[in-house]
Amino acid sequence: MMKNNFRAFIQTAVLIVIFFPGFGQTSELSKAGIDIIPYPQQVKPGTAEFKLESNVVVAMDKNSSAEDKFTADELVKQLAEKFGVKAVVGSSVANGAIVLTRKGADIKKGADAYSLKIDESKVTIRAGSSPGLFYGVQTLLQLFTKTGDGVKAGTIDIVDWPDTKVRAVHYDTKHHQDNSEYVESFIRTLAKYKINMLVWEWEDKFAYPSHPEIGAPGAFTMEEMQAFTRFAKKYHVQIVPLVQGLGHVSFILKWPQYASLREIQASNFEFCPLKKGSYDLLFDLWQDAIKATPGSSYIHIGSDETYELGECEQCKKKMEEIGKSGLYHLFVGNSAKHLQQQNRKVMVWEGPMNWTRGKNESYKIVPQKGIVLTEEYGFETDDFKYAKQAISMGYPVFAYDPNPGIEPLFLPYFFKKTDEGERKMGHLENSHHFLTSRMNKGIFEGVIRTSWDDSGLPIQAWMMSFLTTAAYSWNAAKPDLNEFTSTYFRNYYGKQSSGADSLYYLLNEASYYYFETLERQVWHYGEIGKTQLPDLPRGDAIEYDPYWNTRYADQVKRAPEFIEKMNRAIEICSRNISAGAENKHDFELYYSIASLVKHTALNYLDLSELERTIDRAHKARFVSYDDVYSNLTKAEKIVEDNLARRNKIYTELKKTWEETTLPKGMSTPDKKYFFRQDRTRHFANRTPDLSYMIVDEQDLKLEEYLEKLKTYTKQFHDTFMNSQGETTREILQ
Repeated sequence: MMKNNFRAFIQTAVLIVIFFPGFGQTSELSKAGIDIIPYPQQVKPGTAEFKLESNVVVAMDKNSSAEDKFTADELVKQLAEKFGVKAVVGSSVANGAIVLTRKGADIKKGADAYSLKIDESKVTIRAGSSPGLFYGVQTLLQLFTKTGDGVKAGTIDIVDWPDTKVRAVHYDTKHHQDNSEYVESFIRTLAKYKINMLVWEWEDKFAYPSHPEIGAPGAFTMEEMQAFTRFAKKYHVQIVPLVQGLGHVSFILKWPQYASLREIQASNFEFCPLKKGSYDLLFDLWQDAIKATPGSSYIHIGSDETYELGECEQCKKKMEEIGKSGLYHLFVGNSAKHLQQQNRKVMVWEGPMNWTRGKNESYKIVPQKGIVLTEEYGFETDDFKYAKQAISMGYPVFAYDPNPGIEPLFLPYFFKKTDEGERKMGHLENSHHFLTSRMNKGIFEGVIRTSWDDSGLPIQAWMMSFLTTAAYSWNAAKPDLNEFTSTYFRNYYGKQSSGADSLYYLLNEASYYYFETLERQVWHYGEIGKTQLPDLPRGDAIEYDPYWNTRYADQVKRAPEFIEKMNRAIEICSRNISAGAENKHDFELYYSIASLVKHTALNYLDLSELERTIDRAHKARFVSYDDVYSNLTKAEKIVEDNLARRNKIYTELKKTWEETTLPKGMSTPDKKYFFRQDRTRHFANRTPDLSYMIVDEQDLKLEEYLEKLKTYTKQFHDTFMNSQGETTREILQ
């Protein structure tokens, strides 16, 4: 164990030096051994302690609001669940009390601001509003530590407020559906770290009452979505529905009855913006979305990646008049006018570019006033010229925290790989740079962190990405990235966890290794060639073509390295599960991912040994029938064991993932899932179910290979080794 811990320490130290050069300042909280996300704006740790006694009183103002009472009740609940401390809500401000009050609060820093003071006798949280009081409690809960001597927190003085008003997470569920219990737990986690908006891209995971065929089997009903919206509101999280508009609409246009609304018939990905039926259908769906999210202020209509826009004959003619961007904003304008009349602010995937970057003669449609621009990729000047221009013209702008990536299995937190195999800046450093250079400038109304579901990652894999945005949209100045990274692992997984930093790095590596095997890259990265199986033996002389180990020598050479790495990843997961780390299910998911990658590496060793075994049978043909037969049966066993391992790994992975999700692509007695691919060819949409994880192996058709091998082995036995001693009854085919 000591050896493993030392190795993990060395790996983490190397990781920090390589990937986060220039970071290394130590904050006040780090010196005090305190882990808080986000980092408070003003903080002064003390040197004494406050100890929670049994039957602690959560003292509130008289006539407290329902929202503040909910916050107090949540505090009581969390003290019991996390620390085993019994607390009651009351009004007595005696020694040992936790005081939640609106009195004496400084309201100049906005609705989310609060102050928190812990001295040796009590805790006092002041805020001018319900969100501020709630956020003060979330910080307090991160300060308590359970030890053998009770539950304690160090004395501290905090004054805190956010740099960014709206701190949004984009929750993309196009290729998976989390169950109700997980959705609520996800909302609570986001609120804990002061995220206050959830932009939920439903696609077919909502049962639209106006067009029930569009919702997938098991999709959340109107009543369930309304319940999620009310639930989130209690935690000061606004749910914003994202129902794609112009593009990304294969979940709608895959249905034959809507095919006439396509821009071109060959693609189910885009509406034609000039057809009245496009608006009639979308207005129905958007009206359902508005009803499903009562009290929300926004709706997001997506409308990005319009690849075939302007390709139909009618649109080509219109495009000559108003340009391609004009077609786009003709659609957005028509849609936004309708939705703004429903008292919703309309978000689109658009940035302050064309109409703010000087004269553009092709731009002949003025964007609809008031649309909220939710893309900003870094084309900006240092003084945010274009964002300021857009804002002055009446377009609120959200900063778009750069997309982490669409790699399968895991996110490239620590490094990304180019098509040439070179390593470059990973998501953490990229996001840190983006946020710290933008979020404290008073320019952007909000920030949005996306979680594109292209590869079907479990949402748990995105949490570090979400918390990075939560941290630096609240406080863009602190901490440095190294400190945030180490704080994240201790805060999110608990101080009893270990090695999670090394695990994330190993999974970062594993993601690329997995993607570089079989045909997985062909979905986005061009031609890589069809993976072959070793040649089957044939004929009386057990002939075969020995090419496999030569052709795949590089993969065979790499396999042991990743088997060893995944063994380490599996060990880290097992250790944390046994130690009772927080968010334990993450480690169960990562265990399943590491096991799948290990199986992928073992495949190459299996197929290598399979060819070598057939070669041994070939060489023994005119030496020993027994050796031939022994090697042929060994070859069968290699394939049988491989198939059994694949089935075991996939079955266990599916079971683990479905602890928090519905079965992917499931059908119900009342409704069959209708599967169609679209032009984006997302990794997770290669099959209707979760088998997209192993479909490349299935395409090898090892089962058919095994049957042919067994047939050949039996023929050899019957021809040369039967009890009658006959040796020439038939020639093997």
